[in-house]
Amino acid sequence: MTELTNSLCKTIKALDERKTRRKEHAFKAEGTKCVLDTLEHFSLRYLVATAAWLEEHLAETRNISQELIIRCPKREMGRLSSLSTPPEVIAVYDIPEYRFNDKCVLDNLVLALDTIQDPGNLGTIIRVADWFGITDILCSFETTDCFSPKVIQATMGSISRIKIHYCDLTETLKHIPKVNIYGTFLDGDNISDITLNQNGVIVIGNEGNGISKEIEELVTHRLLIPSYPEGRPTGESLNAAIATAITLAKFRGI
Repeated sequence: MTELTNSLCKTIKALDERKTRRKEHAFKAEGTKCVLDTLEHFSLRYLVATAAWLEEHLAETRNISQELIIRCPKREMGRLSSLSTPPEVIAVYDIPEYRFNDKCVLDNLVLALDTIQDPGNLGTIIRVADWFGITDILCSFETTDCFSPKVIQATMGSISRIKIHYCDLTETLKHIPKVNIYGTFLDGDNISDITLNQNGVIVIGNEGNGISKEIEELVTHRLLIPSYPEGRPTGESLNAAIATAITLAKFRGI
């Protein structure tokens, strides 16, 4: 087993910060459910766990090289964790590299996130996308980091099944094959009244500002999620994650 040195402890803790994740090209998953949901899907760098956790999960960890396992006293886990209640296990993974095949929009729906900034929103959007069969998400460079601990926790394991691509979103959408690009607006067509394809791009806008002007110019179909009943005073807008869930449910015919 590898020894948990002070240097390694500081590095694992510093993965809370985006600059460290970029420098180390690594991220962490915390807690039993999150770790077990991701363990077989990413390249493991370290598995830090209490002796009790390792004994309880011998079956799930039997194929892991002993060199990657770090036994850590429970009182020390708090030094490594971003959670208010320290977990019994933390996995450190290599950040995966995905290549976006833009031809996938010809056969599938792809989400495009235009500057989503709240980690909880992003994590929930990834979880919702996984539920509705989305496998690729395009993110503007301004979108919050999908490998931050808060996002990883909020995905509830769905980060394992979604390929996330950070890009110049405007340029990427300009050069994809010609397909429908959908976006939600307050002056759009009622989403329940139009035919929705099972391929193309669905744009989700920023929590406060919606879809940016540059991306709006590329949208071919403006959609409205109506409030109910029509004309009743209501909130100014929907949460981005909730809007994503409603939109995908409509596309899937639910």
